[in-house]
Amino acid sequence: MLTTAHKSIVTATVPLLESGGEALTTHFYRILLDEHPEVRPLFNQASQANGEQPRALANGILMYARHIDRLDALGDLAAQIVNKHVALQILPEHYPIVGACLLRAIREVLGDEIATEAVLEAWSAAYDQLAKMLIGAEAALYDQNASAPGGWRGARGFRVVRKEAESNEITSFYLEPIDRQPILDFQPGQYISLRLDVNGQEVRRSYSLSAAPNGLSYRISVKREPGGLVSNHLHDQVHEGSIVELFPPSGAFTLSKGERPLILISGGVGITPTLAMLEAALETERPIRFIHCARSHDVHAFRRPIDALAEKHPQFERFYCYDEAPHPDADAQPHVVGRLDVAKLAQWMPPATGDVRDVDAYFLGPKPFMREVKRSLRTLGVPEHQVRYEFFGPASSLV
Repeated sequence: MLTTAHKSIVTATVPLLESGGEALTTHFYRILLDEHPEVRPLFNQASQANGEQPRALANGILMYARHIDRLDALGDLAAQIVNKHVALQILPEHYPIVGACLLRAIREVLGDEIATEAVLEAWSAAYDQLAKMLIGAEAALYDQNASAPGGWRGARGFRVVRKEAESNEITSFYLEPIDRQPILDFQPGQYISLRLDVNGQEVRRSYSLSAAPNGLSYRISVKREPGGLVSNHLHDQVHEGSIVELFPPSGAFTLSKGERPLILISGGVGITPTLAMLEAALETERPIRFIHCARSHDVHAFRRPIDALAEKHPQFERFYCYDEAPHPDADAQPHVVGRLDVAKLAQWMPPATGDVRDVDAYFLGPKPFMREVKRSLRTLGVPEHQVRYEFFGPASSLV
């Protein structure tokens, strides 16, 4: 049981986490993945190698320690964690393994003088509280997915019925269940996880659902990443007729209903969840501004279908921003050339009333892009609670 004394000790470790949390979590992952190979499929090794996963865990631990007396202040973080765990099928039996490795990492990194028995006992109690909270929330979501129309639990076989290149980098995969039964509905913005065998190794990856729900099939659109284990396997080895295993849709980055003007901003493959959001929003009368940034025309996916939608829906406007200028004779020109900044956003968004721009804004893309968009929206007067974003891969800070 987590006592008041335990909470005080955990809170007192916050300065240590602020200065050395990443070293702690890096050592934790080394122990976990070296000594427990059975959990390796649950982790993206590329995110381990580039440090994103350790940084994300360090940030999560720090936030938990800071708010241990008022966990409701964590906001969307808990929902994001629960949804990612459910998407990858984290189960109750995984938690004791993670807890033991985390306590061992605390002891080995901080040393006996700092990681005293009292500190380890406090963190053990704190971890138990967090684990119980997450396990309970995840169990409810597993049950919800299994009992909903078209729902299921665990992995389910799907066949690739169509494979279509959307740009020089992005390919879409249309997936239908091999049992020919209905499939689970989802909310625009959610993602789905695949379980694959790549060179004899089990891997799991999550990809945004890039088309609105139809009850019959799912679509994911995957960017080929240089050196990417799974993206290259999908592009090169998975074809029409191939069978893949899917876990039920998940994700907390979803389109909320409303009447305010909707701003969808994406960079690169960050366009994928905004496509499903766009299709859903077009069924309403709310004004929509769709802003997409790409390096060049060659890697700009989905331009033709988006242009076609703009022709049909007068409340919908789209704007394109390329890093590189196309040839002057090219039939598809961007609205501007150069990186997206506050001045360009100001031109494409509805006018402010006083200091406030009353819109709902959603954005996704590379982290530097997202950082600039978040700063620009704040400068342009969009209220913080009306701004939504999500990360591909481990969550981090955009400060």
